[in-house]
Amino acid sequence: MSEKLLMKGNEALAEASIRAGIDAYFGYPITPQSEILEYFSKWLPRKGIAFVQAESEVASINMVYGAGGCGKRVMTSTSSPGFSLMMEGVSYIACAEIPCVLVNVQRGGPGLGTIQPSQGDYFQATKGGGHGDYRMIVLAPNSVQEMADFPGLGFNLAEKYRMPVLILADGALGQMMEKVEFKEYKRWEADMSWATTGKTPDREANIITSLFIEPEVMEQVNLKLQAKYKKIEREVLEYEEYHTDDAEIVIVSYGISSRLSKKAVDLAREQGIKAGLLRPITLWPFPTKPISDLIEKGAKGFLSIELSAGQMIEDVRLASNGRVPVKHYGKMGGIIPAPEEIVDEIKKMMEEK
Repeated sequence: MSEKLLMKGNEALAEASIRAGIDAYFGYPITPQSEILEYFSKWLPRKGIAFVQAESEVASINMVYGAGGCGKRVMTSTSSPGFSLMMEGVSYIACAEIPCVLVNVQRGGPGLGTIQPSQGDYFQATKGGGHGDYRMIVLAPNSVQEMADFPGLGFNLAEKYRMPVLILADGALGQMMEKVEFKEYKRWEADMSWATTGKTPDREANIITSLFIEPEVMEQVNLKLQAKYKKIEREVLEYEEYHTDDAEIVIVSYGISSRLSKKAVDLAREQGIKAGLLRPITLWPFPTKPISDLIEKGAKGFLSIELSAGQMIEDVRLASNGRVPVKHYGKMGGIIPAPEEIVDEIKKMMEEK
């Protein structure tokens, strides 16, 4: 029988990672994700699992590279400025095809910004962030329950496709408390024959690197990665729809913003407005076709709700391909809009169409 506990999002994520079989964690404290590191510091040593509070975020991500290259289930977590420092290492990991789970509990920026929640790291998460043509699978939880569900899913996806998986949360989800249920977990049994587990007489040495001097070799590495990314786009896409069957204005939002947007849809429906919600669960792959399909079903416009100046809206515009209006409404600096504000924006779109 599964158990239900009242936990913070950060703590639920850490506990779920332990239950998913994490082998090592490397991290550096930064608000608003420090409870992840604190939880691990208490429980991992007691369970004989490696825990290192590194000297910096740069050190953390390179420890992930090394331990992940040994075929171990490894994780690091940070918040926005810390994730910026990790970008070079993430690019190395992507090219070397090291499976790992990364966590970014976003705070307001640019710069050191504020410790309040934000969604200003969407570009960084979904468009690369580091150098080169690489991708990460990006999972966007919108509840403490999904903060608990996604570490196990993330490890499975990372090992199945040999790549980094990013859980992109925000300060509100990290700090809020909700009831959470830890469900039975089924581990992906991955082929780890690529890992650097030591040379044996019956096989060649495994070499893990992201350095390929010859341009012809580097191109082949890139082509292999791009083929994998196309496969992932077909196989991994996840999203949720709410009242979209007859919706004329469809909100597109993720994370904590989708919770506010769902309430806004309910308020709008009470006023006779046909509003709906599409919530991307994977930010990459992004639900481009589902958004396009909604236009065929009668959607007359999209409203992108984000705690940012407008970043995901670019992907919504690409998906709609100019066929209907796409607007943005968001707050910055750690301010979270009220559902009533979103309803007002829906009304403005209805008046303009």
